[in-house]
Amino acid sequence: MRALRIVLIIAVILGGLFVAADRIAVGFAEDEAAERLRTSEGLAQTPDVSIKGFPFLTQVAGGELDDVEVGIDGFEASNGGGKVRIDELTAKMRGVAFSDDYSSATAAEASGSARIAYDELLKAAKVEPVQVAPGVTAKVVGLSDGGNGKIKVAIEATVLGKTLPRPVEVVSSATVEGGKRVQVHADALPKLGAVAIAEQRMRQITDFQQVIDGLPAGIKLDKVEAAPDGVSVTVTGSQVKLVG
Repeated sequence: MRALRIVLIIAVILGGLFVAADRIAVGFAEDEAAERLRTSEGLAQTPDVSIKGFPFLTQVAGGELDDVEVGIDGFEASNGGGKVRIDELTAKMRGVAFSDDYSSATAAEASGSARIAYDELLKAAKVEPVQVAPGVTAKVVGLSDGGNGKIKVAIEATVLGKTLPRPVEVVSSATVEGGKRVQVHADALPKLGAVAIAEQRMRQITDFQQVIDGLPAGIKLDKVEAAPDGVSVTVTGSQVKLVG
């Protein structure tokens, strides 16, 4: 009995040492991966990297991590001519394989979410007055949550030199086109005073798209839906390059 007790005590101690070593190793790897991701993507802040699964060391020995979660706040994507800020970008990576020298890492699959604030989405809208009919100009002055996943577009109109007392509100649908464009399309066109306006001209104001380019390689937009503090975006990807 005494011998068995000694064996069990040794096993517990060795097991504890292994767990401690494993957790130290995973913490170091998370910090290193976060720093490399910050450098490769040119991020202003160091992202959060969390390596799931246990034990970590046996995954490393196999050359592939089962599950890695990445969080980036304030990611700046390009929009065809400027920058658009993406907040709360989180992605769950599965099957992350890395090179022998750990200089590169690629995830087989990824899924996650992000948020684009309304003032960022507004950068793509017509915020300067545009003539939509003789003596009538219109411009977008605000975006907000329209309920049921819709975006409310506020349009300020000027008719014969007089600005309408209140913005005209249009409920619009938001969709993803081509994996990198958020398309805003009015469900129904508004009337600006008593002036009849051709649909094509009116949609020059109500409808617009925001290009979201320069996401981490392999990540693309999947779905978009209006929320109280901006549009909520679902992202997916395959063969996503994390480092290298």
